[in-house]
This record gives sequence, C-alpha cells and structure tokens, in this order.
Amino acid sequence: MSASASDSQGITTSVDAQVATVTLSRPERHNAFDDVLIAALTAELQRLSDDVATRVVVLTGAGASFSAGADLGWMRRVAEAGPDENQRDAHALAALMRTLYLMPKPSIARVNGAAYGGGVGLVACCDVAIAADDAKFGLTETRLGLVPAVISPYVVGAIGVRHARRLFQTAEIFGTAQALALGLVHLSAPAAELDAAVARQVELLLRAGPAAVYEAKRLVQKLSGLDADRLATLDLEHAVLIADLRASPEGREGLSAFLEKRAPSWTLPTAGASNP
Repeated sequence: MSASASDSQGITTSVDAQVATVTLSRPERHNAFDDVLIAALTAELQRLSDDVATRVVVLTGAGASFSAGADLGWMRRVAEAGPDENQRDAHALAALMRTLYLMPKPSIARVNGAAYGGGVGLVACCDVAIAADDAKFGLTETRLGLVPAVISPYVVGAIGVRHARRLFQTAEIFGTAQALALGLVHLSAPAAELDAAVARQVELLLRAGPAAVYEAKRLVQKLSGLDADRLATLDLEHAVLIADLRASPEGREGLSAFLEKRAPSWTLPTAGASNP
C-alpha cells in the first residue's frame, strides 16, 4: 500500500493495488471543507480519473465524522468578501461535486459517521454508498438561512423529488435506517464491519470490465438527464443562488447565530429549535 496527498490540504490518499482510498482528514473540524480542501480534493479526483492504474475510488472521513459539509467560518468570510469571490468559491464547490459525480472510475462513499449539508452531497455523488449503521445525515442548510443548492441535482437524483421537498425545508436529522429507505445509501453495516462491506463492493466492481463499468455509469447519467452539459449549466445557476443567500441578511444572521451558538432571530422561543 502506498500513500500520497497532504494532510495540510485536508486529504490523504492511500492506494492498495487498483483501489484508491481518499480520506478527508480534518477530524478536528468534522472534515468540513474550506477552499483549500475543496481545491485539493477536486485535483485529487481529477488525478485519479486520469490514472490508468486506479479502477475504484473510495471516499471516507477520518475520525468520528464523514463530513460536516462546508466550514461555516470559511463560508462567512467568503460571504463578507464580495459577490465575485463569493460566487467563485460557490462554483468551486459545485465543480468538486460535478467532478466526483462524472469521474470515469466507480466511486464508493464509505460513510463512517455524520454527513451533513455538503457531506450528504458527496455521498449522493458517489456510485455506491455504504454507511455505518449509527451514522447521521442532515440537509441542514435552511437552519442557517441557506439552501442545499449546489448539491441539489445529486441529492434529488438519489432520494427523489418528494423526499427532497420535505428534507430540504425541514433540515431534519435522520439515521442510517432512514437513509437506506430514502435511497441515499445502498448498504449499511456495524462500524466494525464497514471495511468488509466496502471490500465486497470493490470485489464486484473489479470483476466487471472497466470499459463496461464506465459505459454503464455514463448510460445512467444520460438517462437521468444529469450529463456534463446539463450540470455545467445548473452549477452556474446554483453558485449564484448560494452566493446571494450567503450574503443576504438572513444568511449572515444564520451563519453568525451558528458560530455564536445561539438561536437565529427567526426562531420562536417556543419552537424548541436547536443548532444542527
């Protein structure tokens, strides 16, 4: 087994034969991503896409969480920097999701713990998702005065319009059993058996012809209407939307309230709401 990539950029990559495991390595931040991690992960996924020796890519997180999504401190700094920089950073996140979804190698999300916001997007972008049976999930953006814009094509594709309408609005936290029922994840296993469950899927993928696997992936993307051209258009629209919401009074209040560990101004005292 060999390793590459740098912890200083928030990711590490280990390679075992034809399988590359990319680990989000900011456990002290619950593997939340900022501009540095987004750029590093996008570049690494592009490199693995071009690497003829790699046939399967596994994405996972270090520590107790898979990914808490976007780092809120980074989001607030970007929102305060101005609309152009805000849109560029939002589009960089959209490009990361698109790169993962479109990569020509099969991808497996090894969901070792909590996945919130953009972390759910990463799960939905992968071809196979396997979660520890005690993992937690949530599309928590509306609690912050935001929406899950750039991840929406992939999440809606995974769970369907009806479930997305509810979960996008309520920001409900749910467990692995519900994630299975929704179609967000395909398989679950106790934490101690997660690697074995991933290995079984890797074995199946390695038995299949790599060219056939690639064409099978592209076939489903074409039939679903989420091909590269369509995603490029959606990403531009969604980057503008999320950038505008981050810079809006409600978005600024939501991010500030979370970072200050208080309820946002729109929360009624009797509602019993708490931060995600």
